[in-house]
Amino acid sequence: MRNALWVVTAIVFLGQTATQAQTPRAPEKIIIDTDIGDDVDDAFAVALALKSPEFEILGFTAPFGDTRTRAKMLDRMLGEAGRGDIPVAMGASSNANLPGFNQRRYAEGGTRYRASYPDSTDFILDQIRRHPGEITLVAVGPLPNVGALIDRDIATFRKLKRVAIMGGSFQPIPNPYGLGAPTPPMPEWNIKNDIKSAQKLFASGVPVVVMPLDSTIGLKLHEVARNQLLAQGTHLTDMLGTVYHMWRMGTKNITPTLFDPMVLAWLADPTLCPVTPMHVRVRDDGMTVAENGAPNAQVCLKSDNETFLRFYMGRVGSK
Repeated sequence: MRNALWVVTAIVFLGQTATQAQTPRAPEKIIIDTDIGDDVDDAFAVALALKSPEFEILGFTAPFGDTRTRAKMLDRMLGEAGRGDIPVAMGASSNANLPGFNQRRYAEGGTRYRASYPDSTDFILDQIRRHPGEITLVAVGPLPNVGALIDRDIATFRKLKRVAIMGGSFQPIPNPYGLGAPTPPMPEWNIKNDIKSAQKLFASGVPVVVMPLDSTIGLKLHEVARNQLLAQGTHLTDMLGTVYHMWRMGTKNITPTLFDPMVLAWLADPTLCPVTPMHVRVRDDGMTVAENGAPNAQVCLKSDNETFLRFYMGRVGSK
């Protein structure tokens, strides 16, 4: 009798375990703060977010530069991808005449514009209040919106689940072919364009996940992968092809580096970029440094380009 009871108990336990293993996790609520329109990796990050069932995208926000045109670009992408239901908000414009907005023709073309865009700070704070402790803010551009959130209402900001950023540089980066000296750490674009906001973020007490140059500068969408991806003929890959060629003509580059998509890839599959706990401080010159102290960030220092590309292509290239 005792053995029979043990067998029944084991069967029930195993059945519950199997059911739990088969139960998909609830989609993670995210807001994506992006300076889309300059480097083309932001558009590739948006595409990955839209194709990832792990995410419930609450909205997109534009933090830097000509924020209205960035919002219009997001608006058009979402409309043409069939996701015009996702809100778009914009921060205050700053340095609106910065060179490099090489995808402006895409942003200003099309007909899917909303009449207006709400303020990013108001929008994000409202979403945090609706979903305390549940939202990951994905910041893949300079950080004025993050600084504005902290200045406006740090108590609500601290109810974010975490902030995941592409930013910073920590260690010398080896030459990929061993034919030159390593590239020393440097003030990275997203950090150095709003140093004070970056300092506020790492001092805020909110968990921060960091994908720095160390783990993203090698993420090259090389010719073989690029041609295969852009030949898929979906609405999303056709859009990526359009903005890729605008970016290529504007920069004279051929191979994009997919810095920003790694943040979304990590959120979907953390094995793609293992993280290390660190205490990170942003110096006044924009350098990100690891110091002694209680960890305030999880930082990925190394990734594998081919593993990342297999993941990315499988998502964004799927019909």
